[in-house]
Amino acid sequence: MKAKIIDFINHLLIYDYLLFGGIFILFILLLVLAIALKNKMGLAIFMVLLAFGVLTIGPVVGYIKLHQYLFKNKISLYEVKALEFTEALLIKGEITNSSKRPFQECTIYVGVHKVSHNQYLDRLYPSLPFKKGSLKLVEHIKPGESAPFKLFVEPFRYTKDYNITIKGECR
Repeated sequence: MKAKIIDFINHLLIYDYLLFGGIFILFILLLVLAIALKNKMGLAIFMVLLAFGVLTIGPVVGYIKLHQYLFKNKISLYEVKALEFTEALLIKGEITNSSKRPFQECTIYVGVHKVSHNQYLDRLYPSLPFKKGSLKLVEHIKPGESAPFKLFVEPFRYTKDYNITIKGECR
């Protein structure tokens, strides 16, 4: 856990610091506004609740949306195949940099989930994969360029229908 926190802090960008600083300034401004509205108790309490909501939810949502915008990527799958003599699932594809910034490294996450032919369960299963895998590509990918990848999910013994969810997080 300590290593993940240190890795997170080491990979922060100037935009992240600006985002966190702006959210903190907004928090302070909302608290000052609540103090200024102390005669209108209902509005002051709402401002305090709004300030703490901004302080708790703002950095998480802001960080996710900022990185989705800065590091857009597209993943194309070429082949998804359950291997016959090895209990593994082979996934071949490529990740394309569709942002304006070069990527230093990308982590590709794969989830394998069941297909139940029940419309309600089919909406639930993608968020509950029964098998997961990931691959870290330490490759410089310039804007508009692509990098191929090959990922194995093992052990994989499932013989019924399944679907793949895949996403890439790049920096």
